[in-house]
Amino acid sequence: MVPWCSNLSTLFHHHDSVSSISLKIPSNGEEDKKEGASTETKLGQAGVISRSTISWINPVLQLGYSKPLVLEDIPALLPEDESQVAYKRLSCIWGSLSRDFNSSNAKNLLLRTLAITQWRENLFVAACALARTISVVVLPLFLYAFVQYITNEHKASKGLVLVGCLAVIKFMESLSQRHCYFNARRSGLRMRSAIMVAIYQKQLILSSLGRKRHSTGEIMNYIAFDAYRMGDTLWWFHRAWSLVLQLFLSIGIIFKVVGLAALPGLVPILVVIVLDIPFAKLHKKHQSQFMDAQEERLRATMEVLNNMKTIKLQSWEDKFKSMIDFLRGTEYKYLAKMQAKRPYSTVLYWMSPTIVSAVVFIGRVLIRGTPLNAATIFTVLATLRGMSEPMRWIPESLSFLIQAKVSLDRLNTFLLEDEFNVEEMQVSSKNLERSSNKCVEIQGGNFSWEPESAVLALKDINLEVKRGQKIAICGPVGSGKTSLVYAILREIPKISGSVNVFGSIAYVSQAPWIRSGTIRDNILCGELMDRTRYDMVTEACALDKDISSFSHGDLTEIGQRGNNLSGGQKQRIQLARAVYRDADIYILDDSFSAVDVHTAAVLSKECVSATLKDKTVIFVTHHLEFLTNADKILVMEGGRIMQSGRFEELLSAGTTFEQIVKAHKSAVSELVSSEPGKKTETPNSSVDQFEKSNECFPSEENNDREILAGDRLTKEEERGILAGDQLTKVEEREIGKSGFRPLLDYLHVSKGSLLLSSVILSRIAFSLFQAAASYWLALAIRNPKVSNGILVGVYAGISLFSSPFVFLRSLLTVLLGLKASKAFFAGINKSLFEAPMHFFDTTPVGRIYTRVSSDMSSLDLDVPSSLGHLVSTIADLLVTTAVMASVTWPVLIVSIPAVMAAIYAQEYYVSTARELVRINGTTKAPIMSCAAETSSGVITIRAFNIKDIFFKDYLKLIDTDASVSFHSNAAVEWLILRVETLQNLTVLTAALLIVLLPSKNLPGLVGLCLSYALSLNSIQVLMTHCYCDLSNCIVSVERIKQFMCIAPEPPAIVEGMRPPSSWPAYGRIELHDLKIRYRPNSPLVLKGISCTIIEGTRVGVVGRTGSGKTTLISALFRLVEPESGRILIDGLDICNMGLKDLRTKLSIIPQEPTLFKGSVRSNLDPLGHYSDNEIWEAIEKCQLKDTISNLPNLLDSPVSDEGENWSIGQCQLLCLGRVLLRRNRILVLDEATASIDSATDVILEGIIRQEFSGSTVITIAHRVPTVIDSDMVMVLSDGEIVEYDVPSKLMETDSSFSKLVAEFWSISSRNSLQSTRSFQRNSQTI
Repeated sequence: MVPWCSNLSTLFHHHDSVSSISLKIPSNGEEDKKEGASTETKLGQAGVISRSTISWINPVLQLGYSKPLVLEDIPALLPEDESQVAYKRLSCIWGSLSRDFNSSNAKNLLLRTLAITQWRENLFVAACALARTISVVVLPLFLYAFVQYITNEHKASKGLVLVGCLAVIKFMESLSQRHCYFNARRSGLRMRSAIMVAIYQKQLILSSLGRKRHSTGEIMNYIAFDAYRMGDTLWWFHRAWSLVLQLFLSIGIIFKVVGLAALPGLVPILVVIVLDIPFAKLHKKHQSQFMDAQEERLRATMEVLNNMKTIKLQSWEDKFKSMIDFLRGTEYKYLAKMQAKRPYSTVLYWMSPTIVSAVVFIGRVLIRGTPLNAATIFTVLATLRGMSEPMRWIPESLSFLIQAKVSLDRLNTFLLEDEFNVEEMQVSSKNLERSSNKCVEIQGGNFSWEPESAVLALKDINLEVKRGQKIAICGPVGSGKTSLVYAILREIPKISGSVNVFGSIAYVSQAPWIRSGTIRDNILCGELMDRTRYDMVTEACALDKDISSFSHGDLTEIGQRGNNLSGGQKQRIQLARAVYRDADIYILDDSFSAVDVHTAAVLSKECVSATLKDKTVIFVTHHLEFLTNADKILVMEGGRIMQSGRFEELLSAGTTFEQIVKAHKSAVSELVSSEPGKKTETPNSSVDQFEKSNECFPSEENNDREILAGDRLTKEEERGILAGDQLTKVEEREIGKSGFRPLLDYLHVSKGSLLLSSVILSRIAFSLFQAAASYWLALAIRNPKVSNGILVGVYAGISLFSSPFVFLRSLLTVLLGLKASKAFFAGINKSLFEAPMHFFDTTPVGRIYTRVSSDMSSLDLDVPSSLGHLVSTIADLLVTTAVMASVTWPVLIVSIPAVMAAIYAQEYYVSTARELVRINGTTKAPIMSCAAETSSGVITIRAFNIKDIFFKDYLKLIDTDASVSFHSNAAVEWLILRVETLQNLTVLTAALLIVLLPSKNLPGLVGLCLSYALSLNSIQVLMTHCYCDLSNCIVSVERIKQFMCIAPEPPAIVEGMRPPSSWPAYGRIELHDLKIRYRPNSPLVLKGISCTIIEGTRVGVVGRTGSGKTTLISALFRLVEPESGRILIDGLDICNMGLKDLRTKLSIIPQEPTLFKGSVRSNLDPLGHYSDNEIWEAIEKCQLKDTISNLPNLLDSPVSDEGENWSIGQCQLLCLGRVLLRRNRILVLDEATASIDSATDVILEGIIRQEFSGSTVITIAHRVPTVIDSDMVMVLSDGEIVEYDVPSKLMETDSSFSKLVAEFWSISSRNSLQSTRSFQRNSQTI
């Protein structure tokens, strides 16, 4: 049966090379094709018949029927459909038009550009739409001819001619509509790809002002919603104008049939149009409000997803979940308003044919023109039934076009935003030669982040950097160090002066930018692998030992934003990326702050001084020990270069630099004084001691595993490693038949079974009443006792009686959709906020984002619409078939097998279509992730001048996604064409039976049968469309349901195990044989740690990268649950209590400070627990009072996304302000002062000691002075405690800690000795 069905369902199959499945392996010249594509789509090789019948997609359908498809099975696009070609056309036209446009007439620039790029290929689409419209409009005339034929008893030959002409018209209708739809979607796909690429390209060149106006979340919305919506615009546009044309032509047919009696019928049509105008305006208003609310929710969601670790550490889940719920509530309100008008418009457009027909018939009676006979009545009814399609879908089309216009305006605004001056960054070799010995030159530079304001970020900057110089930039927090770096990179708007850079740049940002992918991908960043250079770079950046310790070497995958790496590892990876680039100028923005002192010394010596010895290096640092080797030091304060010169030249009394050096000397002196017997030790002896001790310091550096060498691996071995036990897994998707499970899930979650049942019953009742009204006309028309008035009155009464049912059907469908939207969003939002941190570490943010954005949008709008329409069309199909069978029962002989064949064809199609839609769901997430990563690292990308590499990768992602959509669209049209063919056979059979058996049928019943038969095709097509649409969009239910079932972390509150409100009263922490592993079967990270931290003590935790410091903190906050062992705080096991009870009693300043969009107040006190006086007191203590007092809005001063308008040091100080407000008994400092200068560090250490004098303070630090005055020091190595004692005792022995101190002192004392001598010389001179 299945082979027979396959053959039947592939009518017009073209048995040529297209029918064979050829999985060709791309040659070397095809490497730029879509990755994973087995072959190019067969459309390019298809002949005329294969193209006409869409048989070229048969190989994909056959493969999908034989096995579940995977991405590698999807053929690549034809070259003319690829995104690069589409974007080039768009970019060319945009460029030529933008030169002629100004700010006053640029509002519709994108619209004009798209019109010019798309009009040629849409001429064929328009021709197909016109042919289809004419075919549909003339069908009622055939009904008129058939009824006249039966009435006048014409010869059979004439009847057969009518049947033949009807067959031609029906097949022309099918072919023209299918190719209109397919080519409109194909053209829309090209337009979508071009717009998505344009958005990404704009993102790469967006200025700092543009980035302020358009956050990362907003840009992702432009891609996920606006670009995808624009891709469907052409389909809706052609549908709209062709339906309008169909409406007017149908009115013309009515005039032809009934003459002037049709004039009264125009009145209700005009009333409907007039009533639709306020509906359209209201819909546009609500649509715009809905999209704005949706954009704000998704922006906030993206911010939450990117900073979920901070939210969990601070126990702010309830606060941010409430915020997201509130934003969703606003979005839901506008969604409900937008959907609320649907029941009214549905009644208006479903009942308008009945009203119009009744008015036309009454007009005919009054005018007494054309006789009211069966031919006239059913021709009018058939025409009006054809008009019901325009009346129903024109509002839908206008609604979508309104949405598209809103999207178009948003995209137009974004694409016209200020751009980064690309030309200034592209320095030619001629400029390099002309520059002589200069690398960087700034003359009279004044810069401001907001050019329209009078506030300057940098003032009177004059700087000249010569080739090969090492330039250090130092200064207090907020002095303008990073702004100066941005001025060199041209990332900050220039008010006056000139900036010239001669040579290529490699930039290392202060906040590490890490891509999802392997370590090797991050280091190479598009460059070709040179094994010798690669090994040299990883060794110079102290990465070789780290790489050897990873299970997959440099092919180990890095999680989202490098979340499975320590801060030091992330910093060294991006440093290695810069060094491997082999640029002329290296700009390092505080690159040593996240690494320990030994690693910092190695980087300074092996990387900066050795590997980059012939390069120009400009580095920002708070490590004064690295300043003595600088050729020039720039001292920043208040946005100015206050001092400039070598180390010895800057030590004048009273200067900013002298204060910084004094603070550093004080720290070193304190360190030296704490080291008994070593006060007079010379630097050289310390160096010797360090060199001797360095080898035996416990670390993972003794790991003897070799680095995996990629050039020694085959491609298959490399793929095997990448497919192994990596952190980020391939996105899960359902495979195979899911049956009714997604629909049942939809009804179960929404509790909508009763609503759906009511929808079905309401629609059946409506269809039956409509059929009864038509039957009345068919039977009563020949009854002389029934007057025309009664005939029309009863017909109108029965029809109007059906209106409440169609209203109820639409209303219940809307209620079902709204109920499901609320239930599913509540479920996924709750699930995400309760998910453990491991889920966010292993799941790319783009994967989560697609669930809460495009999938949620599909569930909001598409699922209820498709479900309601499917119910309607099924009811109509059953009633239509029943009416036809009641008149010509032999038609069942053909219709039943045709229906069975159509069902089989649908099953054959669904096997492929289901997997295509599921795959399509997984191809969107990488696009979102790529856009998000690019947005966060755009400054680095521009500095490296590697935009083309990222652009090329993005094009591949776009083409992969487009290829799946392309074949999914083609499969839908393939199915509908075959189902239409089967239904055409049914219609032609009914017509043939009427011709061959005329004497047994009354003209009224003939008209009734044919009027329903002619609509059978459109009903079947619509039903198939709705079935396909529902099959596609119901996958969103599957995908959202996946993330509603995430295994949650332990509960926030455990009743019966809640600690006292005063807990912890002391702050005593006990670790008992604590063992931690991040995943089952992964190695232990903490290997049985046992120790006691006495209440009220300050404990410093030190150790090499990967020793377990961060894991220990994660265990304390229960971001990861112990495999065994216990953690007791004041005698209570923290694993027995709720997470909220635990985390609210602990305070932490994380290594990577996090700020949220809002105000200074909302970032310091997000829960609103503290008064303004308390907040100002905390601000003063964290050294930010002067800065914030000078801002116009004070505590309400804005904080942009991720605190981009504040320096990293200021962000850390604001995080310190948070803990000063909370004043918990236990405080954790995770490199809390890494990004601030030594002077501010000394002040803050004093404040922390004073404010938390009775608290337990755990400090993780790379600066030895930060932990040297701790009461206890814990040394971790390879997940074990190797030392835990008082610092003075550890210093007296040959301990690991003493060696670490000697290491720091050996580096710092040189600078201290040199600065002392220089200071003394300067004092004597004075």
